[in-house]
Amino acid sequence: MRYAKDHGQHTRRRIVESASRGLRQAGADGLSVANLMKLANLTHGSFYAYFKSRDALVVEGLALAMDRTIVHWLSLTQGLPAGKGFDALVESYLSPRHRDDPGRGCALPALAADIGRSGPEARRTLERGLGKMIDIIARLTSGRPSSDVRQTAAGAIATMVGSVVLARAVDDKRLSDLLLEAGRQALGNSVACDCERAHSADN
Repeated sequence: MRYAKDHGQHTRRRIVESASRGLRQAGADGLSVANLMKLANLTHGSFYAYFKSRDALVVEGLALAMDRTIVHWLSLTQGLPAGKGFDALVESYLSPRHRDDPGRGCALPALAADIGRSGPEARRTLERGLGKMIDIIARLTSGRPSSDVRQTAAGAIATMVGSVVLARAVDDKRLSDLLLEAGRQALGNSVACDCERAHSADN
């Protein structure tokens, strides 16, 4: 059977996209090569025609997931004033919809613990994406001393990720919803306090 010249590229992309969703759904340690290929409706034996190792596919699946979160954040906050953009991002991230759909959500709550036990390339990939996410939130935080902006942004992401991890870990829906709401309130209070401190310092 003859294939188009770009057939291999399409197949490879399909594998990465399927793996990216599967990894976020089941964790980086939870899927074998056979499982990852099954997600793309392909056989285990064809895997090494596209990737040199399972770790290489994990890295590409992670990179795709991080990139899509970054694009989503930029789209979500485009054209909004800094404070409103931050609020929109938090509301979207700490929502039942995001909690209930890990396969299409942010890679950090789904994969960070597994990646911490992975090889250096996977950790570097996560670090690069995390740095870009911190930059986005830093641009959305106004009314703070410039030396504190990046620390504040990192703290916001830590709160967001931790809230989603805990909300997904419990069976009690009311408790899960409470954890999301607690994260939203903590971030809202933090923003308000930082702005008040910055205003006081200016005066």
